[in-house]
Amino acid sequence: MCENALRVLSLRFYASVSAFIQGYWDFIMHIAFNNLSATKVYHLLTQSVVPRPIAWVLTQNEADEGKLTHNLAPFSYFTPVASNPPLLMISIGKKSSGDDKDTVVNIQREKNCTVHIANVDHMALLNASAAEMALNESEVDALDVKLCDFDESSSVKRIEGAPVAFKCKLHECQVLAGGIQTLVFLEIISAYLDDEIIDDEQKRLTIRTDKINPLARLGAGEYASIGDIIPLLRP
Repeated sequence: MCENALRVLSLRFYASVSAFIQGYWDFIMHIAFNNLSATKVYHLLTQSVVPRPIAWVLTQNEADEGKLTHNLAPFSYFTPVASNPPLLMISIGKKSSGDDKDTVVNIQREKNCTVHIANVDHMALLNASAAEMALNESEVDALDVKLCDFDESSSVKRIEGAPVAFKCKLHECQVLAGGIQTLVFLEIISAYLDDEIIDDEQKRLTIRTDKINPLARLGAGEYASIGDIIPLLRP
C-alpha cells in the first residue's frame, strides 16, 4: 500500500515537473504576437532581425524665408526590394506626438531624397541624428554635417565622406493599416560610390564591402560592424 502510494506520488510529481518544464520551454520558444503591443513587437523584432542595414536619409526642409535647410535621419527598417525599377523601401513610424516624421513630410513634398550607407566612422554622428527635432529644424546644421553637391546636374545634396549615396525619387508611399507606419518606396536615379570602395581588377563592377565598412543596427542601443566576410559561391 505504502509502496503503491509512493509510486503514484512519484508519477504525479514527474508529470507536474514535466508539465512545468514543457510550459517554461513553450514560454521561451513561442511568443504569440497578437498578445504583444506595437512597442513590444518593435523591441522583439529589432533585437532578433539582426544585423540590419541603415538608410541615412537626407531630405530638404520646406523653405523658411528663402532659407533652405536639410533634415537627416537614420532608419533600419530598410532594404532594396526590386531591380527593375531599382527600388529601396524604408518603413517610417510616427513622432512621439503622433505626427508624421519630417523625412516622410519632406519626401512627399519634394518627391526626392538622398539615401546614404554610412560606415562605422559615422556612428556617433548617425546616432545623434536620430534625435527627434521640431519640424524644419535641421540636424545638418545642429550637428555641423558637411554636405556637397550630389552631381553637377541637380541641386540634390549628399553627405561628404559617406562611401555610398543614392539619389532617389519618390515611387510610392503606402500607409499601413492603423496609420502608424508608412512604407516609402524610392526609385534610385543614380549612385555615388567612393573610389576607395571600387575593385578595379574585376571584369564587372565590384564593390568592396570591407572598404565600405558599413554600420549595422542591432537591438536597443547597439550597433555593429560587418565582421568577417565569408566567400561562398552560390549553387
